[in-house]
Amino acid sequence: MSKQEELRKQIRKTYGNVATATPSSSGCCSGAQSERELANIHAERLGYSKEEAASVPEGANLGLGCGNPSAIAAIQPGETVLDLGAGAGFDAFLALNQVGETGQVIGVDMTAEMVENARANAVKIGAENIDFRLGEIEHLPVADRKVDVIISNCVINLSTDKPQVFAEAMRVLKPGGRLAISDVVATAEFPPEMLDDAELYSCCVSGASTIDALEAMLKDAGFVDISIAPKGDSREFIREWAPGHVVDEYIRSAAIEAKKPAKSCC
Repeated sequence: MSKQEELRKQIRKTYGNVATATPSSSGCCSGAQSERELANIHAERLGYSKEEAASVPEGANLGLGCGNPSAIAAIQPGETVLDLGAGAGFDAFLALNQVGETGQVIGVDMTAEMVENARANAVKIGAENIDFRLGEIEHLPVADRKVDVIISNCVINLSTDKPQVFAEAMRVLKPGGRLAISDVVATAEFPPEMLDDAELYSCCVSGASTIDALEAMLKDAGFVDISIAPKGDSREFIREWAPGHVVDEYIRSAAIEAKKPAKSCC
């Protein structure tokens, strides 16, 4: 098995376990607070409002992510939004609230258990203009020039072929379409033992790219108006991701924005 295959296997295992986990009865998630309350607290730390956290179906917010892509996406009614690595649908359902009845939301995830959960969550609210699809973000099950805006929350760092992710993003975006991504960026060189740790990779740590590397990948894919803004206060929650490792010394959450050039007038 190649290293890439090993990492993909670990990622599917990690998030498959998250998708099928039952509510905790002991440990850090026990006590007076419910699973949803804990997930909502984490969402508020990432920049979501209480109203946003309360607006999605029960079970959509799994307490994952490293930011709030909707806050930078400027989603408009009637637009088509694509969520890369949609999980159980948290950001996709928030986007659905913004596009309204005339828009569409597509969520793609490589983990079958997550897609199953997201589809069940859509049924709970009777949503008809949201579609969750099983697929890899390197090979999107989406037609060319279909999407107005792509959002993603701490998922692209998990890809073992990030240039291909951005090439696919360019393919499915309409001319003038945009990326609005929350993800992690590397701020220091990882020691070899961290790079060799598949679990750290699946925990959104050692797969992070530097800002310079991300900018180069986006430019090579054809994107313009690129902005990558790290958030210094993200250390507070990042240090909790991997007990036993000082991961906040190596990564930060960042808001990543870029646009597909508009069609030429000539």
